[in-house]
Amino acid sequence: MADPLTELKDVVAATSPASPKMASYLEKVRDRAYAVVDRDIEELEEAGFAQDVIFEQTVAVAISEGLRRLDRANEVIG
Repeated sequence: MADPLTELKDVVAATSPASPKMASYLEKVRDRAYAVVDRDIEELEEAGFAQDVIFEQTVAVAISEGLRRLDRANEVIG
């Protein structure tokens, strides 16, 4: 069985790069996910993004940010 952190890193690495048109939404997910509302998703859908793409990009940026924060915490602790 692979290391769970490695599996998460692999998910991020396997995700296609996000469209620049998703940048502000993904920044919001990264910095203040609690503030994401239905309208944010609706705007992406109106811009032509499929729900699957929105989901994949959301998960990838959330995992990436979580791993970044974990690395930072480990630096502070260690």
